[in-house]
Amino acid sequence: MLVNSIKKGLLVGLKTTWTLGKVIFPVTLIVAVLQYTPVLPWVMKMISPIMELIGLPGDAAIPLVLGNFLNLYAGIGAILTLDFSVKEVFILAVMLSFSHNLFIESSVAMKAGVKLWVVLVTRPGLALLSAIVINLVWHGGGEKAKYGLIQSSSVQPEGVAGIIVEAVQKAGLGIFQLAIIVIPLMVVIQILKDLHWLNKFSKTMTPVTKTLGMKENTSTTMAAGLLFGLAYGAGVMIQAVKEDGVSQKDITLAFIFLMACHAVVEDTLIFVPLGIPVLPLFLIRLGVAIVLTLVVGMIWKRSGMVKRKDATYEQQNHDNSL
Repeated sequence: MLVNSIKKGLLVGLKTTWTLGKVIFPVTLIVAVLQYTPVLPWVMKMISPIMELIGLPGDAAIPLVLGNFLNLYAGIGAILTLDFSVKEVFILAVMLSFSHNLFIESSVAMKAGVKLWVVLVTRPGLALLSAIVINLVWHGGGEKAKYGLIQSSSVQPEGVAGIIVEAVQKAGLGIFQLAIIVIPLMVVIQILKDLHWLNKFSKTMTPVTKTLGMKENTSTTMAAGLLFGLAYGAGVMIQAVKEDGVSQKDITLAFIFLMACHAVVEDTLIFVPLGIPVLPLFLIRLGVAIVLTLVVGMIWKRSGMVKRKDATYEQQNHDNSL
């Protein structure tokens, strides 16, 4: 049985890598090239006026744009090249935690069945709202941020050919990193499924998922997103939606939670070298995810009850007219 599980897991992993690679490769390639064109500077110029509203200097648009166009590493690399206060770095960290790698992770969410407008409203919306609140509430953190451990690189490619080669390398490396994570992950998940361990895990998670307004079959999706993130956990999540019969409502609620709080280990620890308090960062993400999911679930439930009542009322009127 173990051999069959490994074979099936490898096949699923390869198919998932191919599915996601068709999205990740071109997106990474295009964005990597755009870094050396007037497009990103234009976007930064457009965003700069908003920076004052959230207590950030104009050049803070650089890590925000790079983080959303590329990934957290690109955003952090940009932060390392600029002088910010601890408060400013913390605001940037919270914003990038909610909204990063936007193109690829939005595509992943759509592959799983989540509407694009839900993603665009949730992630950038949470980033902007959290920044405004932190700027208004926190009056400390005025000291200059001290960076350590991570060193930024400013090597520029030469000419159009150099830019294209670097872009292809970044895109190819992204697919390779995805493959070495997704394929073994899918093998392990397949083994756990065949051993029926995931069913036990789902039962353990039932109180949590029910509290958040979801059924127990969303537990695999939730665990993958929390541990591995939307991009790397996408294989498990997409497969879970297909095999576990997760409803449109439940997958939407799960992704709303995960869009606010995913890859909790990596996306939290990655900010440690920037000299900011990471525990509040984690608690903010987790708290917002729980509250937002509960609120949306409650609204969805009430909306469904109203629709059912209206349908019942129309049916009664129809019967009475007969």
